[in-house]
Amino acid sequence: MTRRPGLTGRLVIAQLLVVLAGLLTLAAVAFVIGPPLLRRHLRRAVGTVSPQLSRHLEDAFLAAGGIALAIGTAASLTAAVAASVLLTRRLSRPVRALADAATRLAAGDYSTRLGPTRLGPEFDTLTNAFNTMADALESTERTRRRLLGDVAHELRTPLATIEAYLEGLADGVRTLDAHTLQVLGAQTTRLHRLVEDISLVSRAEEHRLTLARATVPAARLLEAAAAAVRPAYAAKGVDLRVSADPRTPALEADVDRLVQVLVNLLTNALRHTPADGTVTLAAQPAGARVLLSVTDTGEGIAAEHLPHLFERFYRADPARDRAHGGSGIGLAIARALVHAHGGTINADSAGSGTGAVFRISLPAVGDGPGLQGNNAGG
Repeated sequence: MTRRPGLTGRLVIAQLLVVLAGLLTLAAVAFVIGPPLLRRHLRRAVGTVSPQLSRHLEDAFLAAGGIALAIGTAASLTAAVAASVLLTRRLSRPVRALADAATRLAAGDYSTRLGPTRLGPEFDTLTNAFNTMADALESTERTRRRLLGDVAHELRTPLATIEAYLEGLADGVRTLDAHTLQVLGAQTTRLHRLVEDISLVSRAEEHRLTLARATVPAARLLEAAAAAVRPAYAAKGVDLRVSADPRTPALEADVDRLVQVLVNLLTNALRHTPADGTVTLAAQPAGARVLLSVTDTGEGIAAEHLPHLFERFYRADPARDRAHGGSGIGLAIARALVHAHGGTINADSAGSGTGAVFRISLPAVGDGPGLQGNNAGG
């Protein structure tokens, strides 16, 4: 297989082609067009010229043109080769740096970044794109490591409980009574729920979740979600209010999935709202979209936690365990399901002790393309 020339060779060939084109043009002008023009100007200048003098002048003109053309060609070729070599060396450094950085990145060094090349906006764009990709990979790697650690942590407690009870049964310390069965069943359910939650958020984020779409009034979603959590709210003494603007358009959505999103948000709000507090579940029109919101008068959220609330297993208070603070995956599920419906979700809070508000923006019936998550699978 013939080896293709490198960058230096290709630049030299390109420069030589330019020089060759210029040489042919100059030769055509000097040797084809030049002599007739010389004779014409001689006749105009001095009148009739003897053939010997005319031929002598033409020979001198052609000789001078040939010498000038040869010197110019040699100078052009030298400049072309020198420019190609210098330009190649200048371009090769950032290209090699990019290749080395890509190799380090592929080997797992996610801190690799490229410095400025000072070769113009095109190389700056390439450098910025590489650094953006490296930032994203580094963030993904951090999330992956934290995810593995959090999954291990979440699995450890129920597995340890099950193991302890099984060892007690095997040693005769415990009996297989109703309490033992209840504990084992609760821990098994906890494991099953965790696995289902992780599977759900993964399928939703990868657009492999099947959504059973139907046209539904926003008020119906609110009432269904409120009905699911009212007993818990009553037990804690938190006032749950539902407010649906009658002008709110209908949604084309999977009712069960959106109710699940609202229940997750309401459960989260209840967890962080003290007794005698208030949580408001509302719906209102927002142009061609529907705005759903959950507003509480609870603990509030510090500014540094807001960008991370919807990450898997993220907890604003690391001291909370699964029993008291959830697994940290409920908001990740909410975000994935909202995105699958073509919507957005965000959280806002003025700080600790000021409460928080979660807003969901969804396309109304007839607005925007179909849902993202309507692929087969799930």
